[in-house]
Amino acid sequence: YLAAHLFARLTVPYADPYLLPMAGLLTGIGLTEIYRLNPTDAFRQGLWIVVALSAFALTLFLLQRDYHRLESYKYLFGLGAIVLLILPALPGLGTSVNGARLWVHVGSLQFQPGELAKIFLIVFLAGYLREKREVLAQGRIKDYGPLLFIWGAAMLVLVETKDLGSALLFFGIFLAMVYMATG
Repeated sequence: YLAAHLFARLTVPYADPYLLPMAGLLTGIGLTEIYRLNPTDAFRQGLWIVVALSAFALTLFLLQRDYHRLESYKYLFGLGAIVLLILPALPGLGTSVNGARLWVHVGSLQFQPGELAKIFLIVFLAGYLREKREVLAQGRIKDYGPLLFIWGAAMLVLVETKDLGSALLFFGIFLAMVYMATG
């Protein structure tokens, strides 16, 4: 986390300097709890943390201080979020754990595509709301069409997969971003 923080400070010097250290602290607490329960799982989780931090650094490097390039692909991010949320519902691919179909099992790899879908949905919402800010402030329903379609599809998928926690999180993200864009 220290290396990722230093890399972030060099590549995006105007970003909030406290978010990554706070995420590191929370990750450390979580890793400690996992270690207390099962050291083998903690080691595997630690490897995934290193992979995630590497992906974080690679993303910062590839965007080269111009994250606005992501706005060009906002609709692809929105549709990608829907596809990722649908994956666990597909027969043979999705796995049900404790009554919720959130996991995708491919070979020895098991993951929750909904976690990546959250990032995709935030990128879509940010790009769309930035582009349509003035138009949305006028309150015409037709301007909310793509926004409501992507968000509504995400909600339907989350209801189908019985993931109330993510549904509430998506709803909160949606409300907060629309409020900030139009308020």
